[in-house]
Amino acid sequence: MAVRLNPYLSFAGDARAAMEFYQGVFGGELSVSTFGEFGEPDAPGADGVMHAQLEAGDTLVLMAADTPPGMEHQPGTNVALSLSGDDAETLRGYWTALSADGEIQVPLEMQMWGDEFGQCVDRFGIVWMVNIAGEQAESTEQP
Repeated sequence: MAVRLNPYLSFAGDARAAMEFYQGVFGGELSVSTFGEFGEPDAPGADGVMHAQLEAGDTLVLMAADTPPGMEHQPGTNVALSLSGDDAETLRGYWTALSADGEIQVPLEMQMWGDEFGQCVDRFGIVWMVNIAGEQAESTEQP
């Protein structure tokens, strides 16, 4: 996989139920990680979905998460576009272009799950998430 573009949905606490529903509709394999798996397992909201991914066939990929604890869920702005893969150079180029004249919400940098990730809102108000797979992100980091 070089680069993949797919929708990323945001939910107000029911991401798991939504993704299980979509799995029932589209089939495929669903993976789910919670906030507690990557932080404090006993913290409020720890059982919320930090990241879910449904892959059905060769072409359908749907990702989702619950709004993180302490952040407000905003219906109408709950869809983002995700660019992910292992082509670090291409993905960094997309990041640079998309974030120019926009707003960087999460800088493109290494994250606790081992990938390089960033989130921005482009100059037209579209939310973009860029995720570079761990090995590629690590091997191209600057000293």
